[in-house]
Amino acid sequence: MSVETMQPPPAAKVSAMERVRGWLSPLNLHWAGVGLLAVVNLYLLVQMGLLWQSASNHNADAMAEQRITLRTAEIAAQPLRGLDAKLERATAEADRFYQRRLPASDSEVAAELGTLTGAQHVRLARAGYTHTPVLTGSAGELTEVRIDASLSGDYRPLVQFINTVERDKMFFVIDGVTLTGQQTGTVNLRLRLTTYLRGVVIGAEPEAAAETAASGGPGR
Repeated sequence: MSVETMQPPPAAKVSAMERVRGWLSPLNLHWAGVGLLAVVNLYLLVQMGLLWQSASNHNADAMAEQRITLRTAEIAAQPLRGLDAKLERATAEADRFYQRRLPASDSEVAAELGTLTGAQHVRLARAGYTHTPVLTGSAGELTEVRIDASLSGDYRPLVQFINTVERDKMFFVIDGVTLTGQQTGTVNLRLRLTTYLRGVVIGAEPEAAAETAASGGPGR
């Protein structure tokens, strides 16, 4: 018995080929291309959206960072605003301090100490002066004057004298105080002071002359 291969009828083959030709018609190919382009465009739009969102986040972070930097710079620059006026005002105040509270010579210092001791009825036995130039070569050059003074008098007037020196119109800094004796009767006081002369002293005035001027006020 022989087996014969079943072959589709010729009419079926023709129908399948016609369907394929129908699918591949220019109109169907056109719509297929349109659909493919639509899919590609949709993909590109999605990618553009993602990129835009990422760029927006990056720009927001960059703007926030720039705002912080700008604010930091404004805070740092705040003390510098009006600096010229501040410097001018500080210079004027320094000049007034120099003129009103700093002496120009040892004789002025000695005379002021003589006035203060006379007002409190204490005796200035001696005063030695040591000079050290400071701020040399600048507009505000000074001479530091260290004074080692020996005084005597009653306890209470000497204490009042120390308080008067601290509040005096002439600038004095008390560096050391040594009292010897009893609180009743005569007490000896060793007082170490610092003041400043306007300008630089080339040659110090003789100590004896300063002592004479300082002890020339009324004493006890």
